[in-house]
Amino acid sequence: MPATAIVTGAARGIGLAIARRLARDGFSVIATDRGVGGLSSEVERLRADGLSFRAVAMDVTNQSAVAAVAREIAPVTVVVNNAGIGASMIPFDKLESAELRRVVEVNAKGTFIVTQEVLRDMPAGGRIINIASRGYLGGAGAGHYVASKAAVVGLTRALAVELRWKGITVNAVAPGMVDTDMIRAFTPEEMSALLTREPAGKPARPEAIADVVSFLASPAAAFVNGQVIFVDGGKTVGMPTL
Repeated sequence: MPATAIVTGAARGIGLAIARRLARDGFSVIATDRGVGGLSSEVERLRADGLSFRAVAMDVTNQSAVAAVAREIAPVTVVVNNAGIGASMIPFDKLESAELRRVVEVNAKGTFIVTQEVLRDMPAGGRIINIASRGYLGGAGAGHYVASKAAVVGLTRALAVELRWKGITVNAVAPGMVDTDMIRAFTPEEMSALLTREPAGKPARPEAIADVVSFLASPAAAFVNGQVIFVDGGKTVGMPTL
């Protein structure tokens, strides 16, 4: 039986690319999202290729629902906490607690809940991979989103220390600008302005994030623990001054 991997927020974009890649890597993949109707064709296609791939509806903020899924599919060897939501740019003095709660509930609390429930039966050699964001480094008008992703990074580092004696690694991937539905909502003018700040002059494909997750889920990454790996074309190191 192949090892089981669960990927949250897998109905599209980065999550779907990760789920596909792990299935092709030989994992039995459980792709979850709040709604998985759009995954039916993906399930059929991957199963036709002889791969193990199943879609399960799951709200990461509902602990009892997550616990039920986790018990059904246990033991899980790899969990990829990808489920997350973006946020509108709001100046801090205008940010309301309800909006802060909405973003933190999914991005931070959802990661906590899924990890806790899956971890109960995770064997030695397990992998916890959290999808953070380059945005956790900071940004004006994004205090709620930045805080939620900084919490994901903090949880990653805390668990890496706590679980290392059990042979379970915990790492985070921090994407920069990625070609997903989120950025397609920008106007051409907004997109042009954003791309001037991208070293590659274009956003990453979701598959670039999936490649890094694939490595972290593999035996080759056994000695990588507590790390945040940026996938942003080098934007994080800054732009040259000369």
